[in-house]
Amino acid sequence: MGLALQGVGQRDGQHDFDFEIGTWKTHLSRLEHPLTGAHRWVEYDGTTVVSKVWDGRANLVELKADGAAGHFEGLNLRLYNPQAHQWSLNFASSSGGALSTPTVGEFKNGRGEFYDQETLNGRAILVRFVITSVTPDECRFEQAFSDDAGKTWEVNWVAKDTRVKGLAEESAGAPGNHDFDFELGSWKIHLKRLMHPLTGSTTWIDFDGTSITRRVWEGRAQIEEFETDGAAGHIEGLTLRTYNPQAHQWNLYWANSKDGTVGIPTVGEFKDGVGEFYDQEPYNGRAVLCRFIWSRITSNSAHFEESFSDDGGKTWEIWWITHQARVSALGGSGSTAHFISPEF
Repeated sequence: MGLALQGVGQRDGQHDFDFEIGTWKTHLSRLEHPLTGAHRWVEYDGTTVVSKVWDGRANLVELKADGAAGHFEGLNLRLYNPQAHQWSLNFASSSGGALSTPTVGEFKNGRGEFYDQETLNGRAILVRFVITSVTPDECRFEQAFSDDAGKTWEVNWVAKDTRVKGLAEESAGAPGNHDFDFELGSWKIHLKRLMHPLTGSTTWIDFDGTSITRRVWEGRAQIEEFETDGAAGHIEGLTLRTYNPQAHQWNLYWANSKDGTVGIPTVGEFKDGVGEFYDQEPYNGRAVLCRFIWSRITSNSAHFEESFSDDGGKTWEIWWITHQARVSALGGSGSTAHFISPEF
C-alpha cells in the first residue's frame, strides 16, 4: 500500500530520536470517540521518560499521565531497521500489556511521519503519527485516523512535551507482578543454538556474551539487552516482557538489531518456579509451534531453552539453550562472577 514511506535508502536515521532521551513533562489531549463526529476531548498531565536501547540505536518511552478520564500508562519501543532506514514504533498500555500494530516511517527535514493500518469499531482504518516542533527542550506528537484511504485525516491525540532538566530517572520498586524479578541485573551468558532446526541436523554452535535486564513500568514489565559472539558471528538482541494483569500472563517480544522489528509474542506464565511460554510462528515457510521454558532459577543463575514442533506439539525439538550466571559486582571494582560452563 506504500504506507511505509518507501524509497529511503540514502539516509542513516538511527539517531533521529536522540533529541528525546531524558525526562519530560507531558500535556496530552485525546478525542474520546474518533471518527464518530464527536468533539469531546479529555486532558491529561504527566511525565515521559525516554531511555536508550542498543547504545541509542533504539529507545524506550515510558509515559504516565492523569486526568479527569483517569490514569494512563503506556510505553513505546522504537526500533530502527538499518536496511530500510525506517523506524517501527511499537506501543503498549499497562491495562493490556500487549504491543499494538507497529507504526512505521521516518524523519525528513526534522519532521517524523509514521503510518499503519488498524481496526477501529470493526473497520480497517489508516493511522498517521507525526512528530513536529522538535527543539532540545520541546516537541509535539500528533496521531490522526483516516477512514477514506488517506483523503482526509481526523486528529485524535495531541501530546506536547517540555524537557525536565536536572532530574535523574527514578529507580523502580513499586508493587507489580514479580515473576521475572530474578532476571534484573547483569549476567554472563553461554548460548548453544542448533544450526538447522527441524531438518535432522545435529550441528550446534556456541556463543558467549552478556545481558542486562532492567525494569519498565515500575517492575510490571522488563527490557533485556544482550550481545553474544561465536564462530557463527555476532548476535545482538532484546526481549521486552510485558504483563497482562487481566490474563495473569506474560507477553515476551523479541527483536534483533539486524532488522529492528518485533516478532510474534510468546505468551505464558510461571507455575511452581518454571515458566512456559508458547506461540505459533513461520519457519522455512511453514507454521510451527514454539515453546520457551525458564527453569533452574536461583539468585545467581538461570536456564532457558526454546523448542519447535511441526506436528502440533506431539514432539518437540530443542534448538536454543542458554545458561546465565549473574555478574556479582558492577562498576568500581570491575569484578565479575566466575562463569562455569553448564551441562546442557
